[in-house]
Amino acid sequence: MRALLNLLVKELLQLRRDPKILPMLFVAPVLQLFILGYAATTDIKHIELAVCDLDRTAESRGLVEAFTASTYFRLVRTVDAQEALDPLLAAGDARLAVTIPAGFSADRAAGRPGTIQLLADGSDATGGTIGLAYAANVVQLVNASGGVRPLVELRPLVLYNPDLKSRNFMVPGVLGLIIMIMTMMLTSMALVRESELGTMEQLLVTPLKPGQLIVGKLVPYALVGLVEILTAMPVVVFWFRVPMRGSYLTLFLLTLPFVLCTLGLGLLVSTLSRTQQQAMMLSAFVFMLPQIYLSGFIFPIQNMPQAFQLATYLVPLRYYVVILRGVFLKGVGFAELWPQAVALLTLAAVILTAARLRFRRRLG
Repeated sequence: MRALLNLLVKELLQLRRDPKILPMLFVAPVLQLFILGYAATTDIKHIELAVCDLDRTAESRGLVEAFTASTYFRLVRTVDAQEALDPLLAAGDARLAVTIPAGFSADRAAGRPGTIQLLADGSDATGGTIGLAYAANVVQLVNASGGVRPLVELRPLVLYNPDLKSRNFMVPGVLGLIIMIMTMMLTSMALVRESELGTMEQLLVTPLKPGQLIVGKLVPYALVGLVEILTAMPVVVFWFRVPMRGSYLTLFLLTLPFVLCTLGLGLLVSTLSRTQQQAMMLSAFVFMLPQIYLSGFIFPIQNMPQAFQLATYLVPLRYYVVILRGVFLKGVGFAELWPQAVALLTLAAVILTAARLRFRRRLG
């Protein structure tokens, strides 16, 4: 145990003495959180709107004002012919176009439904879909103000994220992404750096066993991962104002198995690499990118093909994203998140066992 403790102290001192690694450990994660926290959002406002009003009545102008009065749309062009809308959409000057046909107000006055045409730029599927949803909401409000009573009145209630802010949904996932990148990248280069510096042979002649050597290498970076959470948490809660409805203790305890998974993957990468550059490339393209794509952080898992949905069960980030969003937004605890905890502990055991076997084989 004394030799193991000496190795732990040596690793921590090595981190402190490296002038390049300390900013990367504690400053870079916060900067990444700021950048990705603002960039990773699906909220769309001020959608460029083009209007062709062929009715030219007070009612049609009122409909156009209903669109422009909201923060969802920004009127960029008013044209006199419907054919002039297509070039605006093709050039990207407008993402949504509204055509109000002649006779719109007359149909409304006669009790017939007034019909308008919406054209959306489908090359931007997200913006087009959200723009159509916003437009439908505006039309619904116009109908309500006109006294048209629907047969069924729908009163939706959104739980956990009432304003549907994508930032509340994305920023916790960004936090998990940063923890994964930092812990995996640092661990993947730890043993490789020892080999490049020629100090691996000195470690091998110590009375430490391979398992103790692995523990001595992983524990400091596990502590770094927990410190990064403490550093980034104020940014998430106080700067981005993501509600923290759960327990901080629950979040930290459920972070431990995830960090074990990422550290194990980093150690596995270090046993497969000869240089630090190889370790970085292998970590990024073989282990990190698939986790980002298959974790549900960006793309919904239920929309993936069946084979990819099955593959997501092997992705640690999938379970940790559920934990982060559950603790932050829903305020749930172990009673609801124990399946994710069990999955992470199982993956951690498998990954660390494979890394240890590979490490022993490399030493042999």
